[in-house]
Amino acid sequence: MKCIRQFTVFAILALSLCLPALAKGPQPRLPAVTLTIAGVTVEAEVADQPETRKTGMMFRTEMGENEGMLFVMDKPGPASFWMKNTLIPLSIAYINQTGMILEIYEMQPEDETAIQSRFSTIVYALGMPGGWFQRQGIQPGSRISGLPSIP
Repeated sequence: MKCIRQFTVFAILALSLCLPALAKGPQPRLPAVTLTIAGVTVEAEVADQPETRKTGMMFRTEMGENEGMLFVMDKPGPASFWMKNTLIPLSIAYINQTGMILEIYEMQPEDETAIQSRFSTIVYALGMPGGWFQRQGIQPGSRISGLPSIP
């Protein structure tokens, strides 16, 4: 009986130590939209709620070359993103309401330095695999089609 009680205490202790780690997994894949940028088709998951925007690409370990995450803001304004708990390098484009890319930045895994937009008219941010915009020859001024309407 003493052995069973010790095992139970050990199992409860082990489970209590593991639960926080289990809760810190990536969010499930979100519904996606098809975007077109300079003739390139992208499948982008849509993070349009506070919680999905907050979690973003955290804890993900891979993404396809033409896959990304589109962050949809509630209204135009400045944007700021960081890479807390994000394990893969990303490129992020800040986009205005007309679908024009205004800024592009490279972001390194787990860097908690916030990258603030220079413009205050950001409605969307598109996160893609690191270096993606450069590989595609996409620069600020390029337009994106297929963006969802803002709420």
